[in-house]
Amino acid sequence: MRQHKQVSALNRRPSVLYLVCAAALFSLLLFCIQSSLFAGSVSSAHKSEIIRVLSNFQSSVQQCVDKRGLGLTAHIIDHCNLILKYPEGTNSSWYNAQFKHFEPLEYKYDVCEAILLWEQYRNMTTVLTREYLDSRPGGWMDYAPQRIAQLGTKKCTNKTLCEENLNVLLPAKPPFHPRQFRTCAVVGNSGDLLQTTFGKEIDSHDAVIRDNEAPVNEEYAKYVGLKRDFRLVVRGAARNMVPILKGSDTEVLIIKSLTHREINAVIKTIPNPVYLFQGIVLRRGAKGTGMKSIELALSMCDIIDIYGFTVDPGYTEWTRYFSKPRKGHNPLQGRAYYQLLECLGVIRIHSPMRSKRREDWSDIPRREMIRLAHAAALHLKRNEDGHGGDLGQFGNCKVWGNVDPENSGPVSGSPDMSDVRKYSNYSKWEVMPFESLRREAQDHYNQMQGVSLYKMDGNRLDDLVCVRHSLKAEA
Repeated sequence: MRQHKQVSALNRRPSVLYLVCAAALFSLLLFCIQSSLFAGSVSSAHKSEIIRVLSNFQSSVQQCVDKRGLGLTAHIIDHCNLILKYPEGTNSSWYNAQFKHFEPLEYKYDVCEAILLWEQYRNMTTVLTREYLDSRPGGWMDYAPQRIAQLGTKKCTNKTLCEENLNVLLPAKPPFHPRQFRTCAVVGNSGDLLQTTFGKEIDSHDAVIRDNEAPVNEEYAKYVGLKRDFRLVVRGAARNMVPILKGSDTEVLIIKSLTHREINAVIKTIPNPVYLFQGIVLRRGAKGTGMKSIELALSMCDIIDIYGFTVDPGYTEWTRYFSKPRKGHNPLQGRAYYQLLECLGVIRIHSPMRSKRREDWSDIPRREMIRLAHAAALHLKRNEDGHGGDLGQFGNCKVWGNVDPENSGPVSGSPDMSDVRKYSNYSKWEVMPFESLRREAQDHYNQMQGVSLYKMDGNRLDDLVCVRHSLKAEA
């Protein structure tokens, strides 16, 4: 019997050895392809390889849209461009008053540009910080006033003037980090949520991000859950947050775009941590607070599941699960762009219109294919822009700053905080030991050599402010 077991064990060893060898060969192949994509200027052979990689990726995206798009189809133009089309007869219900026509039934997208933009978000900071303003040329003088409405001046010749408005929501360094959470749920406000029972599923995520005045209570618990971690709000909605946030002292409030004196007055009456969103103007695809929430989520989460975005075509009005219908954003274009993002591996869409839940997500390109496509698109762009060679992971850093780990600034909150704000849970995020981050976040921090990336302005991929930290400092 013992001899039989020994023979069986010996028979199994080659199988294990073959698997290890196969994995090693795949890793070597991946390395060789990526190396060839970044080896100096583009030769005709290398360019052919780049186009082959991107064309294969386009085919995978096309198949994903065809299988998951609920009628949408992808039509490839070349290795970077494609058109997403709706079936003829789709109800084009959104009227563009500016151009005096109903929204079209097809949309052209540059997949190379999209994958570069959204993969970049995985490494970025999306909360405004003091280190960003200190590092950016004219940060306090010219940029800070743009983030403060009703300031009465376009420049802060007196830095104290801007500090008075921003101190209450300005952390010294990034409070949240790439890879900080494994799974995040971004919950929109669509009335479609009332056709679901996603509540427990939403609550099972490591972090949940909600928008504006969306209520979270027992009445809607089975539809939207009860977990409350982050809430992204426009400045107008910020004024209504006192009753919305009641009973949720630890939910982090992130103000979109601008702050002003009225918001600061409200902030001083609630105990919740509050920050200012440092996103960019996304001029393509889809708009609204929901899209900004996806930007925020991607900057700190590995996997992003979206719920309640009315992502399916055919409806005639914008509804919210907690209020009457009202005019909303361009529904068909938004639906198409979300579908593109799903097939780029950025998000996973959950909708009552999908009769079969595809929890294996097998139709979405694998991360290995996405990494190769990203490397190819990046190399192609840099050569088109006249930048030969490998510029490395900091090739898009146009401005550099340094932070002294011994003098990184105070925890958020102005010196004259009310008694309510003195007990805000800022320290949970801002005074977090490096060892407390999940392993993936620590690894990423080390890979990035302790550098935080910020967008400067607009959609330009090569306009980043990069700030160095000590690897031994608190994360």
